[in-house]
Amino acid sequence: HAEAEIAQIQMSEVQENEKIRQEIQQKAAESAGEINAEIQTLCDKYITEFKENMEADGYQALDISHEIVQTNDQYFTLKIICIYSAADSAEWNYYYTIDLATGERLALSDLFIDGSDYITPISENIKEQMAEQMTADENIIYWINDPDFPEFNFSSITDETEFYLDEKGSLIISFQEGDVAPMYMGVCTFE
Repeated sequence: HAEAEIAQIQMSEVQENEKIRQEIQQKAAESAGEINAEIQTLCDKYITEFKENMEADGYQALDISHEIVQTNDQYFTLKIICIYSAADSAEWNYYYTIDLATGERLALSDLFIDGSDYITPISENIKEQMAEQMTADENIIYWINDPDFPEFNFSSITDETEFYLDEKGSLIISFQEGDVAPMYMGVCTFE
């Protein structure tokens, strides 16, 4: 009698685990669909701008590619790289991460306890890294505490700031060209 009860409990657990697995797979498929739609919209925007600029300015190039930044038991991260070239070039990077434990798309806020202020310490740490890099190398320039162009000064990240988790699990914040530094500095990342 006890063996039958144990078998019934084990079968119930197996069924519950299968249900959870199917729910996570469904959520991951929905998240992937949302990401694919965003990427399509992003590509359409760049292609439209490219065509308009081609008619107006002539020679130019557009390259949109992807790279899998992270894939492990916990996260899958896809990076979309958009490079536009005319007389000069510019690069934009976009990151899309799915939490494989939940199937949900990972937002920066998901990495922290609800209601916690993660924006201020991350922003302050980035400012410290910027100042250290500029002190170490006079060719490195970030827009912080610049009295000549205060409107360009980096003040804070937002929930929309691009990010990813590297292979060590470290949080990497990524800024597009021209967001926190002159364009020649390229895409700027901070751990």
